[in-house]
Amino acid sequence: MNKYLAGFIAGFVATVVLSVLMMLKEQMGLMPQFNVIQDFNQFFGTENVLVGWILHFGLGTFIWGGIFVILVPALKGSYWLRGIYFGIIAWFLMMIGYMPVMAHGFFGMNLGLQVIIATLVLHIIYGFVLGLTYGAFPKKIEVTKY
Repeated sequence: MNKYLAGFIAGFVATVVLSVLMMLKEQMGLMPQFNVIQDFNQFFGTENVLVGWILHFGLGTFIWGGIFVILVPALKGSYWLRGIYFGIIAWFLMMIGYMPVMAHGFFGMNLGLQVIIATLVLHIIYGFVLGLTYGAFPKKIEVTKY
């Protein structure tokens, strides 16, 4: 299987898991001040919830899934561990990029410590599932001819 296709599938599976956790968070009333889907909708000036979900799945499936494939050779350990490392990298980029752009402050400081910790945990889970799923796909064995 093409490694990018495997990365996209793994990204999709990890995004489904993350999305379920996000919906559970909403249902339990945890961190109502932080909702990625609403952030996307507000940023793009739409009330259509589908737009936010499409952006969320596109980012998790194609952007992060593709970047993971590129970074896999540089990360060490089993695939699930590489996924955790990657999840932490993605979280860090979210804290210094996404959070300020969405007016949540550097590292999401405007939202409180609970959001910072919870998003780290969610990204670790996302990365774990991403790496575990990606690692389940057969890898091409390269043979060197002499």
